[in-house]
Amino acid sequence: MERTERNKNRNGTKIKRTGSIHRKVKSRQHKAEVMIAGEQLRLRLHDGKLIKEHRYHLRNYPNCFVAHEVIDWLVSHKEVPNRQVALQLMQHLIDHDIVHHVCDKSPIFKDAKMLYRFRKDDGTFPFNIEVKVFMRGQSLYEHLIGGRDSILQLREEKGVMYERSFPGCQFIDWLLQNGEVPSRRQGLELCRALLEHGIIQHVSLKHNFFDSGLLYKFCINFRRRRRLSELLNENEHDEEGVAPSRQEEGAESPFVLRKNPSAHGNTTFLSIQPSELKAASGARRGSLTNQQVTGSYSHANSLTSGPVVRCNPKSVLRRNVTCEELLSPGAPFIRRVLTVLGDALGWGFVVRGRSPCYVQAVDPSSPAATAGVKVRQFVCQVNGLSVLHLDYRTLRKLVMTGPRTVVLEVMEPID
Repeated sequence: MERTERNKNRNGTKIKRTGSIHRKVKSRQHKAEVMIAGEQLRLRLHDGKLIKEHRYHLRNYPNCFVAHEVIDWLVSHKEVPNRQVALQLMQHLIDHDIVHHVCDKSPIFKDAKMLYRFRKDDGTFPFNIEVKVFMRGQSLYEHLIGGRDSILQLREEKGVMYERSFPGCQFIDWLLQNGEVPSRRQGLELCRALLEHGIIQHVSLKHNFFDSGLLYKFCINFRRRRRLSELLNENEHDEEGVAPSRQEEGAESPFVLRKNPSAHGNTTFLSIQPSELKAASGARRGSLTNQQVTGSYSHANSLTSGPVVRCNPKSVLRRNVTCEELLSPGAPFIRRVLTVLGDALGWGFVVRGRSPCYVQAVDPSSPAATAGVKVRQFVCQVNGLSVLHLDYRTLRKLVMTGPRTVVLEVMEPID
């Protein structure tokens, strides 16, 4: 009896530790995303000539910007829906030591004629251990992506295919060959630091970093353009204690839609069987939060609150189709290449299933519909990468972490 109680206590402690580690990693990943988004915004403001020398209290301040001008810019460039959200976003950058008042007198960002500056422009950016690990990870990522024979490839572990993954031992080999570390031991230490700070992870989140054949991948696509409103929404979910992994259920998990009244009337995702897709009236593309949804380039519209409506529509497929059938000569399918340019609300289509994935629903007013994406199409490639043998979760992540323009190769049945 006592042994059973001790085991329960140990299991409870283990679960708490695992949850604590997960929250810590997610927090570090969020900080990394804020740093990337802040740097992307800084460069865009420099290009727009909003960052320049200004005079304040009889003193000239180089490389600074006027608060209300940046708020105007964010609203006019549709980075945010309104000035209030813009204020929250700029405050978010101040809280993360990306931006500060030129005299450090005001920790609050105000929509006024006040001067602020990016800490990277005046050399006051705090280079602590987290920032150093992040910058090292970013440098390694750029080196790997730009290389001709990159070790980031489609690989298999325990029957599951993972895009842009790499074995731990091969990554350390690469670090040694390129002079990134002087010894194998220091390479292992670097990789474990990258994993601890949320830069890389085991493909199924089950292992620490080992110098072995276990597969790992980068958690962050450093080249993807970030939207500040997206980061603010992620932070709100973290504060509410909503772990994204909790939404990832089985392949038949329901759609999750959040009510969001539209000024232009009601819009819903439509399939061939609209009566079976019990979407909430007024749902918007960018409001879909389930892990099955690939149409969520921006999370800005999720800032509005509302009850979550769950439903589990039937598959639109008339029969099950295998990858072998799709690839067999003379199969009754037409191959098409479609280019979908995401807008502020996303791409506007929903995928489902695994090996192969197929289009379950399409928003009729979305970029996906304009590009010719239709229900019952099987997704073969995304931006030139084969996804035929992936499940919907992996396909979704591939789209979400990629560029705004998505090139799909699909196969649709000949009616």
